[in-house]
Amino acid sequence: MKRALLSVWNKDGIIDLAKALAEAGIEILSSGGTAKTLEKEGIPIIEVSDYTGHPEMMDGRVKTLHPRIHGGLLGRRGKDEAEMAKNNIQPIDLLVVNLYPFEEMAKQALPLDELIEFIDIGGPAMIRAAAKNFKDVVVVTDPSDYPDLISAIKSGTQFGYEQRLALACKVFTKMAAYDGAISNYLQSLEGTFPDTLSVQYRNGRLLRYGENPHQEAAVYGESGIAGAVPVQGKAMSYNNYLDLDAAVSLLREFSETAAVIVKHNNPCGVATGKDVCAAYIAARDLDPVSAYGGIVAVNREVGEDLAKEIASTFIEVLIAPSYSPGALPILAKKENMRVLTLPEPVEKTEIRTIDGGALVQRNTSFREDWVVVSDRDPTAAEEAAMHLAMKVCKHTKSNAIVFADGTKAIGIGAGQMNRVDSARIAVSRSLSPLKGTAVASDAFLPFPDTLQVAAEAGATALIQPGGSIRDDLVIAEANRLNIAMVFTGVRYFRH
Repeated sequence: MKRALLSVWNKDGIIDLAKALAEAGIEILSSGGTAKTLEKEGIPIIEVSDYTGHPEMMDGRVKTLHPRIHGGLLGRRGKDEAEMAKNNIQPIDLLVVNLYPFEEMAKQALPLDELIEFIDIGGPAMIRAAAKNFKDVVVVTDPSDYPDLISAIKSGTQFGYEQRLALACKVFTKMAAYDGAISNYLQSLEGTFPDTLSVQYRNGRLLRYGENPHQEAAVYGESGIAGAVPVQGKAMSYNNYLDLDAAVSLLREFSETAAVIVKHNNPCGVATGKDVCAAYIAARDLDPVSAYGGIVAVNREVGEDLAKEIASTFIEVLIAPSYSPGALPILAKKENMRVLTLPEPVEKTEIRTIDGGALVQRNTSFREDWVVVSDRDPTAAEEAAMHLAMKVCKHTKSNAIVFADGTKAIGIGAGQMNRVDSARIAVSRSLSPLKGTAVASDAFLPFPDTLQVAAEAGATALIQPGGSIRDDLVIAEANRLNIAMVFTGVRYFRH
């Protein structure tokens, strides 16, 4: 290795790398801010403009776009030397580049005229050239690869074919994401969804299997639930990730102390309480059979009392914001139980594959507009119960019917082909009296029958979106049964 070109936006680690190159007698080409950074450290460099004989132009837009640079990167050793010599082109053996941070700057809502200056041109051109010629050029775009590179330089070890290929793969992966982000952003200026959607997830990890043992699977992502790593327990499974995402999504509906238990993507226990242990016990006791082997999510620190309750039964996954020092040794007795720390929420676009393509959905901000449509207004207690019931209903598979009081769900009916069957299931699975509860429906009631089932079970209030052609019939039945009923105007189908 005789010559390297260094041009980076992110300067982390670049000084140590440049020092190792200089100490090894490797000539360094550099430009712009990188050159200034290295010169301040006394590291000998050759300015790209001096090497090419052409100055940087157009506020730095043109500096590395030159045949002496790209010929040095693309020239094939053993084939192009004569042509390179004829045109005074020296081979470049190492290229270290990272790009202008377009994705990060796009999040800052800059005016387009400012943002487009963060669309890198020279960097992508160089790393693509070097990656194409990876057999002869080592190309590094990730500062996390610097330590291995420094070790190789100091020991005089050459990067082998597999290492060079892996680094080249990083280049094209990075460029796919970079160009996709620019494309998505520019297209979004003209509409909500682009004509062509580019999607890329990083940090891919193989899972033991998918939903079932005969299916292969992997998880991708660096943040949120996708990036969460257990602090103890077995590796997460495909189904664990699905259920944990469902549990956390529901948990984030609550600012007060709350506990959520999910089984097979549906809540089977939800409660608030004066403390997190009490909330968990109330949630578990809604349906102890279903809670067994479930996913538990809480929004307060897990102390020793809750740790003992969790460890007294079989739980697949526990997630909480934090754990007290005394709680972790108790949880560690359940060696296989996955214990995770609740991550910060991540704004997400929902993507679901279908035959031949995908469905894309965004959860845009909205506001329910509650309207009392019955003769009787709900009491304060009924209104509190409605709020809790609807929070749970939003995260339950359709058709969904949820009975609740002001602190906990009491009966949950999910995933049925008709709403009245969901109501009957919710009633039949309830282990607590339903007298005085409120009922939530994820969509309008097409007939009064669901209302009748709820009233017969003891419910005194019902909340639903409204919008059926038979709303008048349902309202009349609510009045006949002295049920307080509220329309929200917002449907929550969950398929």
